[in-house]
Amino acid sequence: MIQVQVYKETRKYKKILILGHAMYDDYGKDIVCSACSSIVTTTVNGILALKEGTLDYLVSKKGMTINIKSDDQITQVLINNMVSLLKELESNYPTNIKVNFC
Repeated sequence: MIQVQVYKETRKYKKILILGHAMYDDYGKDIVCSACSSIVTTTVNGILALKEGTLDYLVSKKGMTINIKSDDQITQVLINNMVSLLKELESNYPTNIKVNFC
């Protein structure tokens, strides 16, 4: 199962961890992992294209860590949209992805 951990402080997103594998299908054929990766990659790339330095990220074998360094409105709206899309994915595949707010 993919575990998404969302950290907020005073209504602002600060950090997001995406860990694990959805186990919907084999690696390379898993539509839930593919959807999650597409949502996150598109959001991160979009934010960085608009304004460099607003976040940094680290990809590892375990998953991805996103550190949000800016609380500007555009970054926060795009991160909120990403979290909403991940929550929607969770509602469609509840045994494969879980979004938790920490």
